[in-house]
Amino acid sequence: MKHETEKIQKSGIERLKTQFLEYLEIEKNRSQKTIENYSRYLRVFFDWAKIAKPSEITDELVRNFRLHLSRYKDENGKGLKKATQGYYVIALRSFLKYLAKRDIKTLIAEKVEIGKSPAREIEFLEPEEVERIIGAASGIDFKSLRDRAMLEMLFSAGMRVSELVSINRDKLNLGSGELSVRGKGDKIRVVFISESAKKALETYLDKRMDIDPALFVRDVKGLAKFENKSRGSINRTPTDNNAGLRLTPRSVQRIVKYYAAKAGIVKDVHPHTLRHSFATDLLINGADIRSVQAMLGHSSITTTQIYTHVTNKQLKEVHQAFHGRRRKK
Repeated sequence: MKHETEKIQKSGIERLKTQFLEYLEIEKNRSQKTIENYSRYLRVFFDWAKIAKPSEITDELVRNFRLHLSRYKDENGKGLKKATQGYYVIALRSFLKYLAKRDIKTLIAEKVEIGKSPAREIEFLEPEEVERIIGAASGIDFKSLRDRAMLEMLFSAGMRVSELVSINRDKLNLGSGELSVRGKGDKIRVVFISESAKKALETYLDKRMDIDPALFVRDVKGLAKFENKSRGSINRTPTDNNAGLRLTPRSVQRIVKYYAAKAGIVKDVHPHTLRHSFATDLLINGADIRSVQAMLGHSSITTTQIYTHVTNKQLKEVHQAFHGRRRKK
């Protein structure tokens, strides 16, 4: 009987979790990715805690869960990064706030402190390395022209890869050199397209033979050839398979890593590395941090400040060039 009661109660807390995730989607307008992450973090907590009701979430339980996260090792003996551990706590804290909002008895969210994460190390490219990567896409075939335009856009506008792949070509105005993109939290901001990016986009779009709305799409001719080989004598034209051609973030990641390797870059380069390079390039060349914050679409200036420790390296060169020049050697 007790076991049956626990099953009913557990279904209750599971129902609260589902309602919390729906709240994030509807009232808080969080992205699907954020909702998936929160669901996963809470699933780990519930599986570990084996609690039956919200009132069982206590200070001691949360403390022990944090110890569990800190000491966790996977099958390869690898632990969780401090930042990752923090994500679990943030999700739990958010869930507790939601329960309090509904007057459900549980631990006060404010009692769960968010540990300070260590400063993030930012990997960025030097201007010469950026030029080498973009220059590696030097062909005149569809794929090379598309990839060059994509690389130019990532560095020119400092976009997230999710923002890049969601662009439709009817929203692109090369004359103005501006483009509205929808970023995190469904916020819209304006990004700017450099002259070199404009030229690359014009050349690429002239090569487009499909009617897909997406700005960046798969190589339709290459795809048709592949399908012809795979399926025998099926004849297709470049416009036959124009549904769902939009590139995925994973595809863009592979493309960026391919050209980084082709250019001989030994750093671990991702699409976000070009975003980091965009931000550091602006700051090193004198842009103020508030403007960079707006161009990156950061809600908080604190997020943008992760780049200042990188640009501070330039201060040593300034010091060496200008300090003590009038002193006798």
